[in-house]
Amino acid sequence: MIHQISSWCLSYPDDDVLSRIDLMRAALDEQRRDAAVQLLGRTVDHLAGEDAMTLRRNYINLFDLSKRSTLYLSYWSDGDTRRRGSSLGEFKQVYRDSGFLVDLHGELPDHLPIVLEFSARADPGRGVELLEKHRAALELIKFSLLEADSPYAGAVAAVCTTLPSPSPPDRETAMARCRPVPTETVGLEPFDPRLLPLDPTSSRLPIPNPNVR
Repeated sequence: MIHQISSWCLSYPDDDVLSRIDLMRAALDEQRRDAAVQLLGRTVDHLAGEDAMTLRRNYINLFDLSKRSTLYLSYWSDGDTRRRGSSLGEFKQVYRDSGFLVDLHGELPDHLPIVLEFSARADPGRGVELLEKHRAALELIKFSLLEADSPYAGAVAAVCTTLPSPSPPDRETAMARCRPVPTETVGLEPFDPRLLPLDPTSSRLPIPNPNVR
C-alpha cells in the first residue's frame, strides 16, 4: 500500500493521479498510524491542498528541470555515462523476469514511480530488491527534497521506512554508499531525449500513471 500510494504521489499530477486523492486518504486511514503512514499522509495532504496548475508547475520545476532531485534512480550512481545503459538494462530484465507486462508509458525503467508500482502490484520481492539495491539513490532524493522543504519528501521517506536496511543518518553517508556521479557522456544514445534535461520552453504533457498488468 505504501509503495502504490507513493508511486501515485511521485507521478506527474495529471487528472488521473489527482482523481485518486480520496482513495489514497481512505487507504491511509485504514492503516495503523506508523511513521510511514504519517510521512506519506503529508504528501497526500499537499496534493489535496493545491490547485492542479500549481502542482504541475512545481512538479516540473522540482523533478524535470533540475537534476538535484531527479527520480531516475540510476542517474545517482551512473550519471550520464555509458554505464547507465547497463543499469537501465538491469531494470528491464527484472521486469521481464517477473512474468508481468510492465507498461513504461514512455518513461525510463528506473523512474521511481514505475519501480514502486512494480513493487506494489507485480512482484513485491523483486521490487524491494530493486529499491534496496538503489537505496543510496533513494536516500539522496529524500535529502534533496528535505533541503528544498518539499512535501514530496514525505513520500520518499515513507518508502525508505519499508526497506530492510537502516537509513543513513545524513547525505554524506548516503553519498558514500553511492558511486560518485561522473561527468562522462561517452556512449549515451544521442537520440534519446529522456536522458537529457527537459527543455524549459516545452510544455509537459500529462503522463498516464504506469499500469502493471
